Amino acid sequence: MRIVIVTGMSGAGKSSALRLFEDMGYYCVDNIPPRLIGNFLELTKSASKNLTRVALGVDIRGREFFEDLQSTVEALKKEKELEVTTLFLTASDEALVRRYKELRRPHPMDKAGNIFDGIQREKQFLEHLRLTSDLVLDTTNKTLGELKEMIDRLFLSQGEKPELFLSIISFGFKHGIVLDADLVFDVRFINNPYYVPELKHLTGLDAPLKEYVLQFPETEQFLKKISDLLEFLVPYYIREGKRTLTLALGCTGGRHRSVVMAELLGDQLAERYSGVSVSHRDRHYWK
Repeated sequence: MRIVIVTGMSGAGKSSALRLFEDMGYYCVDNIPPRLIGNFLELTKSASKNLTRVALGVDIRGREFFEDLQSTVEALKKEKELEVTTLFLTASDEALVRRYKELRRPHPMDKAGNIFDGIQREKQFLEHLRLTSDLVLDTTNKTLGELKEMIDRLFLSQGEKPELFLSIISFGFKHGIVLDADLVFDVRFINNPYYVPELKHLTGLDAPLKEYVLQFPETEQFLKKISDLLEFLVPYYIREGKRTLTLALGCTGGRHRSVVMAELLGDQLAERYSGVSVSHRDRHYWK
């Protein structure tokens, strides 16, 4: 099992880093007391899903428990079946002060309303941990995308590439748009099978209706153009740290054309990407 201990200065980006690890498939736990890490790892052995990668956030919020971190990490590194890495995140004093002022939250070691003094106390308290950590990342001038690139470079296995999970959803405009869609495509330009008596009561999952939609040249052209668009966009989405992309295809009622197109697009994209799902939001209206 690979274990990453994410720690460091308050405000340096530990929560953001944990979210990035979660997107990479790590099981993440934030603010876990070091004494409980061993118990947690024992618990993972009995999990129905075998956990191979875990990221644990440990920081000064644990107060008195935090002092156990050093000895806990040393004990874990002695376990042959564990690959343990300590990642320490830091940033300049100016950057940390600015981030705390933007969040309008008190520093965990600020006793008198002075953020800078709290940072100095924390820095002194964590100095030994910083010196003994396996990796130290300075996030002072780093965007979230740049932090992602650093973590990908350090923690993705050789030959492993960051994935983008594609969710394809069919819907009917008359029932409202898909609110969380990243890209929305209107397929009402295709002839409507609703007006073909023998097809009206079918759905886009039925072969005769699929054949009807596929008979129009613009159907194949449209699918190719979307496929080409995604081939261009996906690498840039991944570069910017995006891990999920939701595509919504809409027709009038969400029963015929959008369903066919979502299924066809899903089949095409599944040949290129490993994480593709297809769903039909308005399926409950098909009765």
